[in-house]
Amino acid sequence: MIETDLLIIGAGPTGLFTVFEAGLLKMKCHLIDSLPQPGGQLAEIYPKKPIYDIPGFPVVMAGELVDQLMEQIKPFNPGFTLGESAVSIEETEDGSFIVTTNKGTKHKAPSVAIAGGLGVFTPRKPPIEGLTEFEEKGVDYIVRDPEKYRDKRVVISGGGDSALDWTVFLADVASEVSLVHRRTSFRGHLDTVDKVHELALQGKVKLITNAEVVDVDGQSELDSVTIKIKGAEDLNIECDHWLPLFGLTPTLGPIGDWGLEIEKNAIVVDNATDYRTNREGIYAIGDVNTYPGKLKLILCGFHEATIMVQSAFKRAFPDKKLSFKYTTVMGGVGSLE
Repeated sequence: MIETDLLIIGAGPTGLFTVFEAGLLKMKCHLIDSLPQPGGQLAEIYPKKPIYDIPGFPVVMAGELVDQLMEQIKPFNPGFTLGESAVSIEETEDGSFIVTTNKGTKHKAPSVAIAGGLGVFTPRKPPIEGLTEFEEKGVDYIVRDPEKYRDKRVVISGGGDSALDWTVFLADVASEVSLVHRRTSFRGHLDTVDKVHELALQGKVKLITNAEVVDVDGQSELDSVTIKIKGAEDLNIECDHWLPLFGLTPTLGPIGDWGLEIEKNAIVVDNATDYRTNREGIYAIGDVNTYPGKLKLILCGFHEATIMVQSAFKRAFPDKKLSFKYTTVMGGVGSLE
């Protein structure tokens, strides 16, 4: 039995930052993650993806952010159960929780923070006949290493943040970048949308709107895609890679059976207090939760973690007085009175 002050399910950026905030309050943390290394999606899927909205970093690669978070929490010596999924939870007579993984590892803590990101996810694939034949042979649903596209002809499909971010980034990597979107408006950050339009004006990106890729062609690898454009003739573009970045289809997995209030595949929390769920002592922070006005941003997950640990501290140490101080006090170690 692994015992800790705060059990965190999910070792993505929000889970890792929770360790830091809890550490300032002298709380011991342990994290569970189904992936074999910390970092969540940032480490497993997007290690080379640029992130633009982390305070103090005009741009930071996802993998680098994970490395910095791991360095930040090193003084607090958190425990990790990696490569195992949390599958069941039971409440003890003293109000603590025992969480068991798929490999039988048991963990006990007075509070549980679910920071599972999007949960279990699969990419959304366009319904194109023969598409699977070109997967990993020119068709990629996730960008793991942008150097793969160095001096290549790349077509990107999508209108969200991922498609826009990679369009901006690959404009300086690939020899040609075309962005195809079904509409003329985009769902991503306005600043990134402006950057894409500016790149299009400069001739660095070919922007094709009111359009979608409807066919793929090639011999052993992808050679071209066919684009259907509203009100115009179909367009055939020769390319080396097509990136249909339509997002991920997430599911909560076993956590969805823990008696928590679920809404649209996310855990409902009370954001007016401390991001508690409908079960006392269980919290949900980061992309896995939902509440009025929710934004699925790493920055918001950091904020939610900071608020949540204040409540978790009271459950772990009901007889101690919480004295919050700025992180610049005492060399950033924090203080309890």
